[in-house]
Amino acid sequence: MNVIAMIPARYSATRFPGKLMKDLGGKPVIVWTYEAALQTKLFKNVYVVTDSEVIANAIQNVGGNVIMSKKEHECGSDRIAEAVEFMDADIVVNVQGDEPFIDAVSLSKLIDAFTIDIHNQIDLASLKVQISNKEDIENPNNVKVITDNFGFAMYFSRSVIPFHRDQEIEVKYYKHKGVYAFRKHALIDFYHREMTPLEAAEKIEAIRYLEVGKKIKMIETDVESIGIDTEEDLKKAIEFLKNA
Repeated sequence: MNVIAMIPARYSATRFPGKLMKDLGGKPVIVWTYEAALQTKLFKNVYVVTDSEVIANAIQNVGGNVIMSKKEHECGSDRIAEAVEFMDADIVVNVQGDEPFIDAVSLSKLIDAFTIDIHNQIDLASLKVQISNKEDIENPNNVKVITDNFGFAMYFSRSVIPFHRDQEIEVKYYKHKGVYAFRKHALIDFYHREMTPLEAAEKIEAIRYLEVGKKIKMIETDVESIGIDTEEDLKKAIEFLKNA
């Protein structure tokens, strides 16, 4: 099974512009992410896909593989789909550029999901982590996911899902971690479809897959990495490195 990693890297992030080039322990966030993906040794190749010469130069300066986007893209899946469309690959893993501390165990679980999927039921797989802090649950920057009894995603939302109406029933909340593994054909099919209504409303690309009938297997992990979505997240990441 030919598995490659793609790291979509857009410079002009809405919530925290230029976040991928912010200094983290002496090197840019995007370089941390690229090197972390390499160090897992799970991939035949690792690429950064970007529209930014600044990001491209940072990766090339450490000897990394860079693909420049030819078009403007609304989401990471579209960006990597353009890059991978004519590549030889079975599974494409989308490693978010703002996840500098992603771990090999979680990535390995995603890839293993396809290895044991003998009936090819899974179009893509992604990660979820249980959260219990009220602030985390209510934070719209944390995308929540609910699944069916077989671990397939039913819906993603920035709102609190599920709504805990009956307090006598135990409810668990899960945050979606933005790391995906795709069968290549599912990724390319996504790329050639228009943005769907709920995806546009929530600004969550995973919803497009659900709206067009794709099956997303959610893999639970207990590793809570630090995604760099805000300046506060960057401060947490810097503090994490100091205490590591």
